[in-house]
Amino acid sequence: MDIKKLKGILQERLDKPNRTFTYDRDKDSLRIENTETGKGITVALPPIVSKWKENNKSIIDEVVYYVEEALNVMGTKSDMGSKEKNVFPVIRSTSFATESNDCIPLVTDEHTAETRIYYAIDLGSTYRLIDENMLKEEGWTHEQMKETALFNVRGLSTQMKKDEVAGNVFYFLNNNDGYDASRILNDAFLKKVSSDIQGEMTVSVPHQDVLVIGDIRNETGYDVLAQMTMSFFTTGNVPITALSFVYEDGDLEPVFILAKNRKK
Repeated sequence: MDIKKLKGILQERLDKPNRTFTYDRDKDSLRIENTETGKGITVALPPIVSKWKENNKSIIDEVVYYVEEALNVMGTKSDMGSKEKNVFPVIRSTSFATESNDCIPLVTDEHTAETRIYYAIDLGSTYRLIDENMLKEEGWTHEQMKETALFNVRGLSTQMKKDEVAGNVFYFLNNNDGYDASRILNDAFLKKVSSDIQGEMTVSVPHQDVLVIGDIRNETGYDVLAQMTMSFFTTGNVPITALSFVYEDGDLEPVFILAKNRKK
């Protein structure tokens, strides 16, 4: 699989009478645009080729699905008032865009040096990130939307799977609902888990669809954690950060900062 072949496959599978394709040779990106709405999405091709070569053969199906969903949502008006129960926070890397494709500022809040909070309206099989214009149209304040989103995320399932590696315990939250990483904002959940932690509690959000909580009981645990989060980070559809955080009294601190001061 190379970029030229991938470009051809995507064009063939996404082709419709109301769509145009524009290939940027310098950036190796393909833009798919809806001619009726004038809106579109740009896909970087090299990362997809890399994942395909790493034996993630379903990556093309996943890209086609997400592009189709995004194009279906673009250009449609979302009634936030009637979707109050469907507003959720979304965790992204701080390198993620802060404007929509129409150059409208997205609604965000600070989180950590590595992560930022965005907000979305859930539309069933996909969601739409909330921008400033949407807030104004619906008469919502930033704080009102934020409180609603945080309330809703606390209602999501927190069921986890457990695994033990080299004397350390790891918990995995993976519901594939688009908001697994968002559970990091459910502080009541994190506090409850912390009461059962015997070692040092770590929290990781390597990509959108997983949250990893570690009960690190020896030095080997940090090596295992680093390898685990990097693996998740490189294979996730929406990578966030390979860095993990130590959780203590409601605060999140990057592991690598603490590691420099950790006594051997």
